[in-house]
Amino acid sequence: SPRTPPRAGGACPRRVSSVLNRDVKQFGKQHMFDPSEETCWNSDQGTCQWVTLDFPHAVKVSQLHIQFQGGFSSRLCTLEGCRAGEELVKLSDLYPEDTNAMQISFDRLAAAGLSGPGGGFQVEEMVLDKLKITFENSIDFFGRIVVYHLGVLGERL
Repeated sequence: SPRTPPRAGGACPRRVSSVLNRDVKQFGKQHMFDPSEETCWNSDQGTCQWVTLDFPHAVKVSQLHIQFQGGFSSRLCTLEGCRAGEELVKLSDLYPEDTNAMQISFDRLAAAGLSGPGGGFQVEEMVLDKLKITFENSIDFFGRIVVYHLGVLGERL
């Protein structure tokens, strides 16, 4: 199906700014993409934590799903992206809620005032080979970010 989400597994290299106490087994980036509701990526302390995804093929991104741990979310997330061989450019700012609920982005044109049960934010559809999400303003005093789920949905091109 062309609307299957780009997989953030072995075929999609991903990087994060830090991992709490460098404990990759318990708090590593892989936990954002697994089906478990018990595991998470937990950053170490510090400002401007981030996640990057390098897609194996160009992807027309249409939705972003993110689930934080309340109290360890970000007031501001900056999305940057680019095509292969290009420099990252700023795409948009997102203002997620400080909640444990799944938050889902909606295209601005399709949103028309709609918001999902866990809240939503708007992103434009975009064609990318690389996506970077920077968590600019953590709710946590020490700058830690905790993400239980990160999903990018779109169409492979």
